[in-house]
Amino acid sequence: MAGDKGVRPINLRLVPNCTYCDPEVASVGLTEAKAKEQGYDVKVGKFPFPLPARRAFGEEEGFVKVVSEKKYDEILGVHIIGPHATELIAEACVAMQLESTAEELGRTMHAHRQFPRR
Repeated sequence: MAGDKGVRPINLRLVPNCTYCDPEVASVGLTEAKAKEQGYDVKVGKFPFPLPARRAFGEEEGFVKVVSEKKYDEILGVHIIGPHATELIAEACVAMQLESTAEELGRTMHAHRQFPRR
């Protein structure tokens, strides 16, 4: 089917895992435990969803956890729990495919709704 375009192996580490439940759960890459098991010097950033977003979606919980390695700041894994997690994980997949650092991902502007205060 691909003709003579050549076949490239799939990097299974970049395949997102999505669970369509309530709240949604999505991840890509290594967990903190797996990264340590594989010998990485790990650092972790955990960020709660902004309160207005949680209230707007009727959710009380939600966070993003980024697992990276300390020396080069390479993103090893991203884990999201909360509303629309299964859609948001694609951004992490792209960042990891392009070998972005955790700092680069954190400094990237992310569009979000601003909800009026009640």
